Amino acid sequence: MKVNGGGAVIGLALALAAALHPLPAQAQVREWPSERPPAPLAAHEATFPPYEIRTLANGMQVIAVLHHEQPVVSMRLLIRSGSASDPQGKPGVADLVASLLNQGTTTRSSQEIADQIDFIGGALGAGAGSDLTFANTLVMKDSFALGMELLNDVVRNPAFAAEEIDRQKEQAISSLQVNSRDPAYIADAVFNRLVYGFHPYGMPGSGTADTIARISRDDLVEFHRRYFIPNNMVLAVVGDVTSDEAFSTADRVFGNWTRGELRPALAAELPAPTRRLVVIDKPDSVQTEIRIGSLAIPRKHPDYLAWDLAVKILGGEGANRLHQVLRSARGLTYGAEADTDARKDAGAYVAQTDTRTETTAEALRLALDEFTRLQREKVGVRELSEAQAYLSGSFPLTIETPNEIATQILNVAFYELPSNEVGTFRERVLSVTPDDIQRVSRAYIRPDRLSIVLVGNARQFVPQLAALGFTNIEVIGVDQIDLMSPTLKKDTRR
Repeated sequence: MKVNGGGAVIGLALALAAALHPLPAQAQVREWPSERPPAPLAAHEATFPPYEIRTLANGMQVIAVLHHEQPVVSMRLLIRSGSASDPQGKPGVADLVASLLNQGTTTRSSQEIADQIDFIGGALGAGAGSDLTFANTLVMKDSFALGMELLNDVVRNPAFAAEEIDRQKEQAISSLQVNSRDPAYIADAVFNRLVYGFHPYGMPGSGTADTIARISRDDLVEFHRRYFIPNNMVLAVVGDVTSDEAFSTADRVFGNWTRGELRPALAAELPAPTRRLVVIDKPDSVQTEIRIGSLAIPRKHPDYLAWDLAVKILGGEGANRLHQVLRSARGLTYGAEADTDARKDAGAYVAQTDTRTETTAEALRLALDEFTRLQREKVGVRELSEAQAYLSGSFPLTIETPNEIATQILNVAFYELPSNEVGTFRERVLSVTPDDIQRVSRAYIRPDRLSIVLVGNARQFVPQLAALGFTNIEVIGVDQIDLMSPTLKKDTRR
């Protein structure tokens, strides 16, 4: 008998038994089996490929990762400066610089760059985050040298042509206008401002319509001059190359780039965590976006792994208490989740969901209860093991391709983590105990100091919030939001 046919055979046998021996009317309804799902299978072995790190004479850090399963090479260049380094009062500069990198250089037009990368069947892109700017190239092995030369050109020699700047600014402003009506985008942007305040992490990385309009070509050139220097860069070469090929090519292409003066960014203070509830009134909404969270720890903190697991139990893969309570038990939402936001200089955590307008207060109360329960009660061994199994079991999927491998090793270099961070990941995940989860939960979850953002039809749900003990509620019209203002409101006196 085939294993996959067992269910049909068993089902037929049960049907025959029922026909021959019918149950009394009151016993027709059978209870579902009470057993839990079977335990996860043993995780597959995952071996991280060998790699080597060298520093060029000009200070550029180069990482070579040997991965010969496919005839491709991924090159990922990180600049250790992103939107957190934007000029004061001008968020959006780093984002705009990144968008212009492949839009023409002093030696190639944007069309020539596109034609060359297409001709060799490769891909080239760039972008910016809060702590970094990046440019990536993926090429076949026989185009390795040309791929690195293109990468060097777009990062080193952007033209910042006036017509391209205008076009990118128009696109950025248009995108912001669309996002300004999206409740999820609004909730995320306001939450970041509440948690990080006027620290650069609290500023919108893509800027605002007003700040983008004020950005000049000189701002872009100065940002590039100041931060795009080899001793502020990390280059990862991953794929079908030898170490000698990777380092010699990197030295030939980037080695004549002169080291620059790396001035430290001005230290910015983070606000003390405090309870604050901001309601963004969007009268046409039929549901409410909910964000709850606070400051936590940066990526390099020794508690990060245990803390990441704690937040995953609250609302991540492999556990997700929020989803179980809000969706499975109460049917208040299509989904709920929580995640860490661990950056280089600080970190936060956020739980998010959406619900019908009339169930806003109920969903908020249940979510807040889960924060308190995680802090108050020790996590069970089984619940923790399920989160650990998911995290360790999914690890091989994060090192399947050259790009994914590059991401892992660049994280180690960028965040200055221990060199064995990736190679010992599974062992470290499985070593976390329920006591560790309770310790970090008590250390970093402060139920009385959570920042809360609700975006929806305020008139319909604000009266419900008093029953939860909220008396100091800030209500801001969706058209009155100003992320650059201390009050988050536009100054109507101007």
